Amino acid sequence: MKYGRTSGGVNSIAADSDLARLFDAVRRKLRFRHYSLRTEQAYLAWVRRFILAFSGRHPRHLGGQEVEAFLSRLASDHDVAAGTQNQALSALLFLYRDVLGTDLPWMGKIVRAKRPRRAPVVLSHDEVRRLLAVIHGQAWLMASLLYGSGMRLMECLRLRIKDVDFERNAIIVRNGKGGKDRHTVLPRALVEPLKREVERTRLLHEMDSAAGCAEVYLPHALARKYPNAASELGWQYVFAAVQRSVDPRSGRTRRHHVDDAVLTRALKTARKRAGIVKPLSAHTLRHSFATHLLESGADIRTVQELLGHKDVSTTQIYTHVLNRGPGGVLSPLDRARGVSESRADYAVFVQYRLLVESVAVTSGYAA
Repeated sequence: MKYGRTSGGVNSIAADSDLARLFDAVRRKLRFRHYSLRTEQAYLAWVRRFILAFSGRHPRHLGGQEVEAFLSRLASDHDVAAGTQNQALSALLFLYRDVLGTDLPWMGKIVRAKRPRRAPVVLSHDEVRRLLAVIHGQAWLMASLLYGSGMRLMECLRLRIKDVDFERNAIIVRNGKGGKDRHTVLPRALVEPLKREVERTRLLHEMDSAAGCAEVYLPHALARKYPNAASELGWQYVFAAVQRSVDPRSGRTRRHHVDDAVLTRALKTARKRAGIVKPLSAHTLRHSFATHLLESGADIRTVQELLGHKDVSTTQIYTHVLNRGPGGVLSPLDRARGVSESRADYAVFVQYRLLVESVAVTSGYAA
């Protein structure tokens, strides 16, 4: 079996009218369920790879045996992570249950890959300072906001002007993970830089209004419910892109938010310049936000609300990396009496040992 995304395979699928209708049906069902655009793209890609793996056969002619073989090959031949394998399974289950209307016994027997629990990567206060010191411009503001508010990357990029409360130093995160809204903190140090960014967006919005393309994307049916909202300044993205782009769903030309790759590249470059050896992504700043709050004595329930976690057990993972502050874990060796004296005695012993070995070598004897 081959799982490559060859252009010939994709084109042959598109040329098949039956399969083309299948992809349209998957797309419609995903949008009916209000799945995100990224989930739509990922699910369609997995369906394509599944069909290509079995020589372009229609999924209705395939079943549990083929699904298990496909998932097994992903793990054995391509060494994908458990999360990637589970995403592929979710896409195929969605295809059979929600699109093809098939609910066969084999679906309940497929076991999801067990995802190992990983400790989050957390930067120290000094590493955060060094990192932010070598980032400039809009990327610096976004990185600072991620660390200062605990938002996820896409929550930051999708932030609308109306959801920034400068008077209360608060940010309303709309439609976060799980479709939930929440409040988080706006760092006072970022109030003026963020106001300047909003002013920049206002100027771009005036240019777009003059060009007759001032509308911005609105989720769900808000554009029909509030016909003029899409052209209002409050609905514009805080971090607006420099160039207008075509909306992949509606085909309309609009000004979207900046691409997430802008910050990703900036962080990658800054990590090297700052001399940080830890692996680092935008989510690392969110991990650092939570850990540093807990280190400073913040209540874990408060941190849970700021992060938007459904269960406090998710937030508790950050207590595993604490080593300072109230309730921090201190090694019993550091609490033991006479540690400094023992260290000094050991240093004297090492010097004595080196002296003995030196004398033994010069005298021709083994120590």
